[in-house]
Amino acid sequence: MSDGKRILVAGGAGLIGQHLCRRLLADGQYVICLDNFFTSHERNIAEFLPNENFELIRRDVTEPIELAVDETYNLACPASPVHYQHNPIRTLQTSIDGSLHLLRNALRTNTPILQASTSEVYGDPDVSPQSETYLGSVNPIGPRACYDEGKRCAETLFFDFQRMHNLPIRVARIFNTYGPGQHPHDGRVVSNFILQALANKPITVYGDGTRTRSFCYVTDLVDALVLLMENPDNFSGPVNLGNPDEISIRRLAETIISLTGSTSEMVHQDLPADDPKQRRPDITLAEQTLHWKPTTSLTEGLTKTIDYFRRLDLSNFPPPVR
Repeated sequence: MSDGKRILVAGGAGLIGQHLCRRLLADGQYVICLDNFFTSHERNIAEFLPNENFELIRRDVTEPIELAVDETYNLACPASPVHYQHNPIRTLQTSIDGSLHLLRNALRTNTPILQASTSEVYGDPDVSPQSETYLGSVNPIGPRACYDEGKRCAETLFFDFQRMHNLPIRVARIFNTYGPGQHPHDGRVVSNFILQALANKPITVYGDGTRTRSFCYVTDLVDALVLLMENPDNFSGPVNLGNPDEISIRRLAETIISLTGSTSEMVHQDLPADDPKQRRPDITLAEQTLHWKPTTSLTEGLTKTIDYFRRLDLSNFPPPVR
């Protein structure tokens, strides 16, 4: 049994969660993974199950919880439109009720808790790149609001717990993250393009392809989360975590076609409602306070992700029911 910290990772079987669990175990910590497996699967964390320093709790964060832990990472929430729009009310409950339950649990022992917030709190931004001082441009009644406003409300709860109870909190605003372990049917652009390219099917581009995103490889993001949690100055954030290298959706499609050797061609469809025009983080604050910046190039990260999808048995991942 580890002599390290007892660390709760809510949403620990998701894309970021599974990589965070792996990192914490490698650091000698005792990891408690809490997940309801709505958008993930136990196979994502199967390699950890024999480890005596790993514990799995199959549970929903919308239920109250009492656990003795030294740190908490709250990653629990569907993060892709195809998943969070499946049940928007449940998505809001996960962000709000889930945050309340985890905050109350952290308050009992006065231990640090980190909220995985999102760049979606900025909505469809009027400025680029987005810095932490930008208050956002969010449609509170649109189809993405269950996620956007849920995460905004969760940030409010975290800072109110800090103000009222002096609880040590951390708030990370995570920009587009990708990598091995990504759900093949999460509806995100990287997974969509890779699957279509590997099958030599048409690449579906929404809009004219000029909209931009910035993509951060998952292990770079995990490094930043650990640095934020462990920062000696108890810096609370919010802090942008992502890769500031911006790329158009058209260029991303061309890159993936090239890396896969695909014969796919691009086809264009109408943009979804409230789809942001730009997404690029200003990570100056992360560089200054955490001494962090991503190191994995897009080509390197995409190559690793493509290799993962090539090996994936898609029969284990039925498409979501709409």
